[in-house]
This record gives sequence, C-alpha cells and structure tokens, in this order.
Amino acid sequence: MKLYSHPLSGHSHRAHLFLSLIGIDAEVVEIDLAAREHKSAKFLALNPFGQLPVLEDGDVVISDSNAILVYLAKKYAPEGWLPEEPAAAAAIQRWLSVAAGEIAYGPCAARLVTLFGATFDSAEVIARAHRILQLIDDRLADREWIAASRATIADVALYSYIARAPEGNVDRSAYRNVTGWLERIESLPGFEPFQKSPVGIVDAA
Repeated sequence: MKLYSHPLSGHSHRAHLFLSLIGIDAEVVEIDLAAREHKSAKFLALNPFGQLPVLEDGDVVISDSNAILVYLAKKYAPEGWLPEEPAAAAAIQRWLSVAAGEIAYGPCAARLVTLFGATFDSAEVIARAHRILQLIDDRLADREWIAASRATIADVALYSYIARAPEGNVDRSAYRNVTGWLERIESLPGFEPFQKSPVGIVDAA
C-alpha cells in the first residue's frame, strides 16, 4: 500500500492518522507541491484532479481524503469506525460532508491564507470557521464523539484542520468542548500528530 501525500496537507493527515489508528503501515510517497509534482502527467494518471492524498492499494487507487477513510474503514478497520446500520452510517456521512464543506471553507481556508498565500477573504473564512466551531462545540456539549458513542471516521475527518485552526488566526480558546474532543482524539492508541506548518504550498482534497 502506498499513500501519496504532503506533510503539511491536512487532507493528507486525515489518511495518515486513520492508517495509524488502525495499525496499517503504508509506504508514504511525498509529493513535492512546490515543484507542482501533483500536476505532472505521472501523478495525474493516478488522480486527474491533481490533488492529495491518493491511496494505492494493489490495483485499487482511491483519491479524496474522505473516500480514503471510507475505503480503509470498509476493508481494514473494525466496524465501529464506519457502522453498517443505516442511521449510524448516515450520521457519519453528515459529518464527512461537513469536513468537505464547512471545514474546507472555514478553518482550512483560513490556514491557507496565512500559511500559503491563498486569495480567500481572511475575515470571511475566519468567520466561517467560528460558525462551524461553535456548531461543533454545541454538538459536543453532551457527548464525547461527533457522530457516535465511540470514535469514528467522522472524528478523523474533522480533526486535522480544527487542530491546526490557530495557524489560520482562528482562536479556539472559547470552544471548551472542542478542546476536550481534540484531547480525546490525541489520546487514542496509534494517534499520529499533524506537523505544525511554518510555510509551504498546499493543493489538496
């Protein structure tokens, strides 16, 4: 198994984190984003969108971080990470959509502005980040995990950009329930930290 990734990409970290949590040691192939290796013909043959991460498992190639989480959970992980029961599976899908939507256009986008020079409106994306952090904080007021009674791939999908939200000038200090949730994820066996970012270029999904 190979994981094509970049250490400063939160999308890549989702896949790294879940692989570590379920005890799978994949070969990591670091893609040079500054050299636009992710737009090369060789990489585009793996993922025509030219985005990270990409998982190669034998003849199976999976792109998109949330799709990778689903694939790994279905094939390799205990059922609790992605239950088959319809209502539970739907609850997890809801938060995968949040990770691809509100998180991507909130704390992720704010981080891209400050660290990587993205051209988003800083005030707008920071405000979006606070809206979704408040919603998640409210959700966690009477529960330990975002979608179920235990950690699931929904928690994994949300973790990376929330953990690094301060890198985008998003102050998390008011969200005490979110802070506790981050600490619970970081206490899971096999937890893999997300590298702090001094500077870089990220183009990931």
